[in-house]
Amino acid sequence: MTAEDYLEGQILLIDKPLQWSSFQAVNKLKYILKRQYDLPKKFKIGHAGTLDPLATGLLIICTGKFTKRITEIQGQAKEYTGTFVVGATTPSYDLETGIDKTFPTEHITTELVLETTQQFIGEIDQKPPVFSAIKKDGKRLYEHARAGEEVEIASRKTTIHEFEITRVELPEIDFRVVCSKGTYIRSLAFDFGNALHSGAHLSVLRRTKIGDYSVENGVTPEAFEKTLSNA
Repeated sequence: MTAEDYLEGQILLIDKPLQWSSFQAVNKLKYILKRQYDLPKKFKIGHAGTLDPLATGLLIICTGKFTKRITEIQGQAKEYTGTFVVGATTPSYDLETGIDKTFPTEHITTELVLETTQQFIGEIDQKPPVFSAIKKDGKRLYEHARAGEEVEIASRKTTIHEFEITRVELPEIDFRVVCSKGTYIRSLAFDFGNALHSGAHLSVLRRTKIGDYSVENGVTPEAFEKTLSNA
């Protein structure tokens, strides 16, 4: 690969590590590429869909002229795998914040879990988590949340194409979800807990696919750097 190849445009499939922000991953690749190929300061690079720091998996990074394809790629269906923990909720709906409420789980059976998934297949109404980057009154929702400010969050339409339970070992429930752009799996965890007449939060999340792109073909930022160094 040459500098011109990256300027003309490449789609890079990155397996984002845990605790990295999507912004950090893009900056890391930008630094690697600019150092390797002496690319211009205005070299374009960006990602096609944010992953939270507590999530791992597929982050699609576009370079050069292919940054124009970001919106198209973002609009494609996404597949996730992960784990819900039932019996407790957190303000962020995941492990970013501590448990705030606990709920009974004695009534939850595998049969109930499997039946409940049917409520979420198709078009659903979903409220984004208060700990999210959506803007409200000129500020990110997580800024309101961290300041202790209560804000009214409007629900939005989203589509769950597939919702499969792959393991039930309470309090943990493993799942696989295929969903439309704009779906919050953290909110799905929270809503799923409510539907079980309990509570739930997300403890593990991994994005495995965006459209036809798979994390199986992705590399970590470190592996990408090593590949370039050995080229």
